[in-house]
Amino acid sequence: MHHALIIAGGSGTRLWPMSRARLPKQLIPFIGGKSLLQIAIDRLRGLVPDDHIHICAAEAHRELIVPLLGGDEKRFIGEPTGRDTLNAVGLGAAVIGGRDADAVIAVFTADHIIEPIDEFQRIVQHGYAVADADANTLVTFGIAPMHAATGYGYLKLGPPLPSEGEGWGEGQARPCESPGASLAGTAFRVAQFKEKPDAATARQYLDAGPSRYLWNSGMFVWRADTLMRCIEKYVPENHAGLAQLAQAWDTPRRDAVLAEVYPKLKKISVDYAIMEPASRDSAMRVAAVPMPLSWLDVGSWPAFAQTCQCDADGNALAPDPRRHVILDSRNTLAVSSDAHHVIATIGCEDLIIVHTPEATLVCRADRAEDIKKLHAKVGEQLGKELL
Repeated sequence: MHHALIIAGGSGTRLWPMSRARLPKQLIPFIGGKSLLQIAIDRLRGLVPDDHIHICAAEAHRELIVPLLGGDEKRFIGEPTGRDTLNAVGLGAAVIGGRDADAVIAVFTADHIIEPIDEFQRIVQHGYAVADADANTLVTFGIAPMHAATGYGYLKLGPPLPSEGEGWGEGQARPCESPGASLAGTAFRVAQFKEKPDAATARQYLDAGPSRYLWNSGMFVWRADTLMRCIEKYVPENHAGLAQLAQAWDTPRRDAVLAEVYPKLKKISVDYAIMEPASRDSAMRVAAVPMPLSWLDVGSWPAFAQTCQCDADGNALAPDPRRHVILDSRNTLAVSSDAHHVIATIGCEDLIIVHTPEATLVCRADRAEDIKKLHAKVGEQLGKELL
């Protein structure tokens, strides 16, 4: 059966001071009154049955997340502590696969805005079909680069996935001839995973076109048992712990075993631990399904600004533009967690202004990536209360 797993961990430090440990970015209702997690759930409705939508997130947020699943506790997979993406998806595969031996799981993150939804679902269904067709296939979704981004990993594409019955040897299929050719409905072999590049390399990837390089979206499809076999092969020490958790999950021993085992699992991303070695393993097939859609990773305040309506001078004002007073200001984001609080500016340009009751951020837009450093300094100087 087809399942969907939303990974909703992470602290969202680049969205401080609104994103905090007690209410991280995926749970803040700051996109038209909805949270990113609610938007992610809504995007999956109709793709799989509602009772096949699962969420892996911090156990500390159980009370906030379970209501989004209709109160179904069994579909919430709580982590006692964050151990990076390998263990989040591995725990999801262990739990879901323990309940459904034939589970095929599509993995999504809770911080994306993707439109249009009907085309998104069509592409994901194609990803399911690729994974269904061969038990040794891991599927990832790639986004056509829109600019020379240095903050994303890249997928270097090899030949298109051959028709049924053909092999995967070199020369058995040709890449798209034109970088501008439509990639919809196609799946490619992943030749190589590329880490976040410097600016010059990112420009080379962009210039090569989307038939050569795609952004690594962090979305996947795989059989639950296939992922567990890969973890056993490439990261056996983590597999042993996840197998223990699978056995204990739906028993009274779950919490004790989870508290004992999970914090000791090696902390590593699924890209490093599984996707990269699998792409070099002749026994495995790693396929990239292009997703040529409107895609926004809401991981920073400049990205959040793209979800807002802008005035004639490029100012993004949230949640209610009527509560902001702007004079001679341009390209400034002004956002408040209090819908009744007024932010007023004079002569501001290319600024980020974020108000919360406990803290206010004022930052040049071109320094937005440094908010993560600021977050650390706030913790050092003022303690964890404001984090």
